[in-house]
Amino acid sequence: MTPDTKLPKVGTTIFTVMSQLAAEHGAVNLGQGFPDFDVPERLIESLNRAMREGRNQYAPMTGVPALRQAIAAKTQRCYGYLPDADSEVTVVSGASEAIFDAVHAVVRPGEEVIVLDPCYDSYEPAIDLAGGRAVHVPLDPRSFAVDWDRVRAAVTPKTRMLIVNTPHNPSGAMFGEDDIAQLSDLLRRTGIYLLSDEVYEHIVFDKLRHESVLRYPELRERAFVVSSFGKTYHCTGWKIGYCIAPPALTAELRKVHQYNSFCSFAPAQWAFAEMIEAEPEHYEQLGAFYQAKRDRFREQLLGTRLQPLPVAGGYFQLVDYSAISDLDDVAFCRWLTIEKGVTAIPLSPFYETAPAEQRLARLCFAKNETTLDAAIERLRRL
Repeated sequence: MTPDTKLPKVGTTIFTVMSQLAAEHGAVNLGQGFPDFDVPERLIESLNRAMREGRNQYAPMTGVPALRQAIAAKTQRCYGYLPDADSEVTVVSGASEAIFDAVHAVVRPGEEVIVLDPCYDSYEPAIDLAGGRAVHVPLDPRSFAVDWDRVRAAVTPKTRMLIVNTPHNPSGAMFGEDDIAQLSDLLRRTGIYLLSDEVYEHIVFDKLRHESVLRYPELRERAFVVSSFGKTYHCTGWKIGYCIAPPALTAELRKVHQYNSFCSFAPAQWAFAEMIEAEPEHYEQLGAFYQAKRDRFREQLLGTRLQPLPVAGGYFQLVDYSAISDLDDVAFCRWLTIEKGVTAIPLSPFYETAPAEQRLARLCFAKNETTLDAAIERLRRL
């Protein structure tokens, strides 16, 4: 018996499809966004110690207190705001869970959530499952800047939430102070909630500042702010993230969280608590670490027929392939994987309706030099 699907627009994610294709054809996989280098040694030692000390049973639903306190102290250090560890910080099983929980905490059937295209592919399914409707507002197709007039025009009496993402996946574009001013003006005197996806918060280049919503009282009082340890500490497979929100919003998020995952991998929570406090230089130096990778990879790409676009943050590089092919992006990425041995991610799955003439693909440079060099060697033959 085949059920009527609740997610008619959803199939297997493009990340899974392209990674499977990469494995089948022996391609260098620069598609899925995960590092292929080591987790910090201190973190591995702390995890091992936590397990050996018997910290292997259920964690508290809200997260291990030591970790919530470490997150709060880190937030103050980074953004000048100290959230209450007990009532405003919740540890969850990855940023994707936090996004799902936040949407389901406040979005009711028939309400609208504005998303900015291209956007991460988990946003709309979370909205659909809550009975809401995603309203897609396109970013500039080249700079990926927000047209705030178009966002304002998308607001209706049914608008319940706006989702923003900075540094942006897939483009690497970032909010500046003007974006924050426009965002504040847009939401002022409304009841619209804000979900700020900030998982790449520490991967910022060229001495730019990450404009976290947590810096701004007017925004954070209506916001769910989501982050990810997997992105910061090179351990995406551990699936630990967190959400910071005002007490009333946190209470609603926890109602969903406790019946979703209830709690997250306990030994890792203890390990992160120790890592944050003992080695703050890790996240403080993460931007410089990745900027060196970005610069090296970009310089190599200039020796190919791919045109790299500017990247202000995150660990993805968009490339324009129009000098090579007029195939649409899905077809091009399949061809690139099967025929040329390098896997990229097409941009169109991040859109409701992608620009017809856009010829862009996403490459991940969160890889060791051996992996990137192997990819470049093949890309030079295009």
